[in-house]
Amino acid sequence: MESKDNNLPVNLSEFEPLAQAILPKPAFDHLSGGADDEGTLRENLAAFQRIQLVPRVMRDVTRCDPSTTVLGQPLTMPVVLGPVACHRLFHPEGEFAVARAAAQAGLVLAVSTGSSYSLEEVAASSPGPRWFQLYAYEDRGVTRGLVERAEAAGYQAICLTVDSPVSGRRERDLRNGFIRPKPFLYKTLVDVGFTDLSPDLDEEQLLAFAGKSLAVALTWDYLDWLRSLTRLPFLLKGILNQQDALMAASRGIEGVVVSNHGGRQLDGTPASIDVLQGIAEAVDGRSEVLVDSGVRRGTDVLKALALGARAVLIGRPYIWGLAVNGQAGVTQVLELLREEFRIAMGLTGCVNVSDVSKELIFRRRDVL
Repeated sequence: MESKDNNLPVNLSEFEPLAQAILPKPAFDHLSGGADDEGTLRENLAAFQRIQLVPRVMRDVTRCDPSTTVLGQPLTMPVVLGPVACHRLFHPEGEFAVARAAAQAGLVLAVSTGSSYSLEEVAASSPGPRWFQLYAYEDRGVTRGLVERAEAAGYQAICLTVDSPVSGRRERDLRNGFIRPKPFLYKTLVDVGFTDLSPDLDEEQLLAFAGKSLAVALTWDYLDWLRSLTRLPFLLKGILNQQDALMAASRGIEGVVVSNHGGRQLDGTPASIDVLQGIAEAVDGRSEVLVDSGVRRGTDVLKALALGARAVLIGRPYIWGLAVNGQAGVTQVLELLREEFRIAMGLTGCVNVSDVSKELIFRRRDVL
């Protein structure tokens, strides 16, 4: 994406300070912060920087094709807009603007259980492909209802978050006294299925109710029950351990997302990109493997593919774009990432994504 406007961002990270200047401090910190000392948050970025690329040359890369498929869904590039709760905290048009930008870009949007709008409202806002990100609730009737509604509304997959049996301790939120505003909290809970919730509850009471409702024993048996409710494919988001990935593959789970929740859950875990290759090799094609946490560059996308990912998920960058310029800001983020990825493909000798392999990866311990 080229522009004569010197004030326009030229990479994804440049959207962050612009979003910070626009958003209230509690909202910005809630989005950009991590758990505890934020070591994993920083490591997610540093780990990509440690991985280097060894280009191949003398190949015809005049027509690079960045398209791929994930779970059979064609994508114009190997990028999925990952689930982020309550987009209206960051822009009045919220998920509607993001859904339209994703559809225009030919990409999947994973809609959060904590969306500002109901899953049906988001589905009606644009024609693009969508996954539904599911948090399992203690009330199985509510959980069943969400899965059935997602299938009826045309969502193509259920993306079950599995790394949040409790919420990480996010100190920026604690310092700011951040609680999602009551209108957002109340609407989200009613949209989820708690239709008899009293409108007289305040923010803290609604937050306590939400926390108690999510206190569910999420086990492999629970997953088997969930899968019995729908014919939609499942992805498990929040996998860092090879054994968990193997358990998922052995149960026929269609996809796993290698993720540390963007550094927002357990501080001190490895960067997702650092455990990706081991998980991809262990799964050995039995489930599609995706990765998130720390993707900021087109070269990051290429590195992830070289280490075994089918695609990456992004979160914070497209929300920064949303905060800065609504739907157009999200589109700008996606166009920048697409252009960087296309250039990275060309400069490493890759005509299409199937050309991307681990032979392109160089780590400092490697010897050429």
